[in-house]
Amino acid sequence: MIQADRISAILAALDERGSCSISELALRFDVSEETIRRDVRQLEANGSVIKVHGGVTLPAPRLEAPYRKRLREQLEAKRSIARHAAGLVQDGMTVFIDSGTTSFWVAQELGHRKGLTLVTNSVEVAADVLGRSDHRVFLAGGMLNADYRAAFDADAVRMVRGFLPDIAFFSMGAIDAHHGFLDFDPDEAAFKRALLDRARRIVVVADHAKFSRVGTVHVADFGQIHDLVTDLPPPPPLMDAARDGGTAIHLSEPVLQGG
Repeated sequence: MIQADRISAILAALDERGSCSISELALRFDVSEETIRRDVRQLEANGSVIKVHGGVTLPAPRLEAPYRKRLREQLEAKRSIARHAAGLVQDGMTVFIDSGTTSFWVAQELGHRKGLTLVTNSVEVAADVLGRSDHRVFLAGGMLNADYRAAFDADAVRMVRGFLPDIAFFSMGAIDAHHGFLDFDPDEAAFKRALLDRARRIVVVADHAKFSRVGTVHVADFGQIHDLVTDLPPPPPLMDAARDGGTAIHLSEPVLQGG
């Protein structure tokens, strides 16, 4: 496992458990304790973790509920989706990443790419990728939504619309065969709708639980979304709607324990 993947996995383990010992991380990733200490020093340097005696923990304010709770829901599915979605990104691209929790994991998987221009309206995404690799990071300003830890207002829209991303990653609250891609917060949905015409390729990242949810605000039709990356095959009506609308379905591989 390369260092970027191991660091992402360490953060995933901490998000799951809150804290870990150096010895158990070394055992989990089959490396020396000194290797883990080097990883931890790198994470500590950008403020992602705090070293404690014999171990490592997350800073208390790093993620707050309810965002933290959503981040951990369907965690392994989200991580597998993120890894597959990150494979669509090539070095040097301009990439937009929204404030959804699956999108957060996509951002974590981009550490091994080079020379990316990353644009986001998410405080958490910006904080996580800042200083990693040689990426340039642009954070959309505006009034912050505390629950989503992101900006959705006109200032944020105006800033993001100034870019023409090669690829844009959207999380989505629900997916319906008849109504397409949906969310629950009107401001979040309006922000996404305002960006549909800016990216050359729009990719929705969503786990299978979104297929059975009933969304309340329309974001996009299947004809407006180029790709859907998910962890399990959608039900037949949704597959048919995606095919008719020209949305490609990508199924991710499960994340192996420790990977």
